[in-house]
Amino acid sequence: MKIAAAQTVVSSDISANGNAIRQVLSDAAKDGVRLVTFCEGALSGYSKAQIADPDDWLSFDWKMQEAELCSIAAVCSELNIFAVVGGVHRLSVADRPHNSLYVISAEGDLLTRYDKRYLSNSEINDWYTPGTDPIIFEIEGYRFGCAICIECQFPEVFMEYERLGVDAVLFSSYGIPEPFQIALRAHAGLNCMWISASTPAQKAPKGPAGIVGPDGKCVRFVSLQRLPATPSRYWIATIQCTTSHSERPALGGAAHVRVKFIGERR
Repeated sequence: MKIAAAQTVVSSDISANGNAIRQVLSDAAKDGVRLVTFCEGALSGYSKAQIADPDDWLSFDWKMQEAELCSIAAVCSELNIFAVVGGVHRLSVADRPHNSLYVISAEGDLLTRYDKRYLSNSEINDWYTPGTDPIIFEIEGYRFGCAICIECQFPEVFMEYERLGVDAVLFSSYGIPEPFQIALRAHAGLNCMWISASTPAQKAPKGPAGIVGPDGKCVRFVSLQRLPATPSRYWIATIQCTTSHSERPALGGAAHVRVKFIGERR
């Protein structure tokens, strides 16, 4: 199965971010890719960057984000491709939002949503509400989990996904510096899993998007000296199952969270 790690420019313009995501999906579908992962905040923008102050959540354009998610979902349906898109998820006005990954199916449905569980000191105090559960989902017999940014510093995140029988963890970050790259290779090798890592194009000079194999070796990481001139790019790897289907725990319970529609608050 072909998967891709995307590298798009993230701006404060949600509509422009959506256009970049849809273009990558269109190009990747032509290459036979079944699943594309985008970076943390790929659609919404990221805290301390495009979203400059915690008070900016009060004026965040939730309707625009939802419209763009629906448009991305329509493209997924048209192209028969899955997408994992970084955004934020609104809670109550008094609560900070989740830092999330929206998993959109090839039928254009919102399959599930992952909410970042491990937050930095500034994130948990000023920016986001932490999530509570891992999520896993299956595509054509392959099982996937999700992780975001600083969570690569927590081995228990990847050990848990290994116990849940995932073949690959889809890792999205707003930057993949060298310590993150080292950690991702270690997690892949120690847990015998694929890891797809996505980052914004503007952060690529310090660590580009790529894919690590279950032996801990980089399958598709671009050399920093050979970054492409075009901002939006993606890297493809053909993955294989790393666990026996008969050995996997069944989907269900806290490990699998279904979200009925994009506008749901929970």
